[in-house]
Amino acid sequence: MPPQALNDDTTGRVLARLYDFGTMRLFTACAVRAAMRCGLERRYVHFDTTSRRVWGEYQFAETQDLPFQVTYGYSKDKRPALKQCVLSTLCVDRAVPIWGKPEDGNASDKTLNTTLLSELAQLLAQYGVHPGASIYIADAAFVTADSLAALRDTLFITRLPATYSECGRVIAEAVARNDWEVVGVLAQTPPTQHRPGTFYKVAEASVTLYGKAYRAVVVHSSSQEQRRQQHLAREIRASYAMLAASGHAAARQEYCCQADAEAAAAKLRALPSAYHGVDVAVQERPRYGPGRPRSTQPRVVKALRYSLQVTLHERAEVIARKTQEAGSFVLLTNVPTAGEMAHRAGDVLRAYKEQHGIEQNYGFLKDPLIVNSLFLKKPERIEALGLVLLLALLLWRLVERSLRVHGETTGTPLIGWDTKATQKPTALMMMTKFTGVMVLKVEGQRQLVHPLSTVPQQYRVALRVPATYFTAPQSG
Repeated sequence: MPPQALNDDTTGRVLARLYDFGTMRLFTACAVRAAMRCGLERRYVHFDTTSRRVWGEYQFAETQDLPFQVTYGYSKDKRPALKQCVLSTLCVDRAVPIWGKPEDGNASDKTLNTTLLSELAQLLAQYGVHPGASIYIADAAFVTADSLAALRDTLFITRLPATYSECGRVIAEAVARNDWEVVGVLAQTPPTQHRPGTFYKVAEASVTLYGKAYRAVVVHSSSQEQRRQQHLAREIRASYAMLAASGHAAARQEYCCQADAEAAAAKLRALPSAYHGVDVAVQERPRYGPGRPRSTQPRVVKALRYSLQVTLHERAEVIARKTQEAGSFVLLTNVPTAGEMAHRAGDVLRAYKEQHGIEQNYGFLKDPLIVNSLFLKKPERIEALGLVLLLALLLWRLVERSLRVHGETTGTPLIGWDTKATQKPTALMMMTKFTGVMVLKVEGQRQLVHPLSTVPQQYRVALRVPATYFTAPQSG
């Protein structure tokens, strides 16, 4: 194709042709072939959504019958003034996409979960996954009456929202029992001084939602949700400040009779606080007459006054329990404890922790270096561009997976950032290793300006790319 053919008109026509052919038809064909060729693990299926902002009014899109509407909605990009569409994806083998489509800009994750569940069995059948042979993993938006009813025989793992009373109940009971199963550190990267590894422990429980019983796995994380820990610390400080102010004000007062002082002390002791206790002692304060006292006679007490001495102490057991509760969350599942698909509590946690892979995909899809400001003439072209991005993401993740499988099978780490060996190479690392490779073409003959150095050679071997790829790409 000549360079002058690469213009916005050509791009628009290509996107229109992709849409006419069928974006999901094309992507599914590519993804199915990739899953079979690469032997992707299809036991766990991860679902999530993100929003993608666009520039332009798209007023006609709101009146036409289109696959999705470009409109205003909850912006995960923090740009509510711009219209958007929502991109939903389904991944296997941690982060390899096998399905994805654009949705209405105001689509709800709760509704999208319910809709997808009705099509999930048919979709996975294309990848050779039989009903009941996979586990659907989604975030907390999954937990609704409609989504749980739409499950039927589908196994799932999700996070129980803290807004459900059952969540607080099972966490409190697990902390009170203190009968945890130690899972340990799950991160594959070694901990550092500034990023210590998170330590996990789990406990089994059960909850009843919408009239049906489910397994609940209470998870305690040593660094879970620092925001919740900070909220607890603020509550403790506020409790202390309130009691200290009340105690200081009471200590400045004097009482003419002991009965009044005892009544004020009882009122202070009864101040409500879950985190602190108030100790109050009544002290006598004698009042003496004027003049210097004689050395041979004791001072004459003219009157007695009473004051309060206030001391605050933390309820250590309560604070320790609240700290444990704040560092805990609940996973909801119907995965059995016996049989072929059996999962122990620790296995449920490990499966859910892989959900972060699909969230990392959105960093790729929304990277301005991949696609900057999105401004296309028609929503159909947005969908076609989404297909191009998903295909790029599919190749990106397959490259990363190939590198890591090579390291696991051979036991040979690759060189990552700062010339340090890594067991978790990324596709971006691979790209940087080949940035200095230059190919010279003279009269149809191709040759490398400089031979490949050691590190690019290692990556080439890990990707199983022939040595002649640069000089004879047809044979690659």
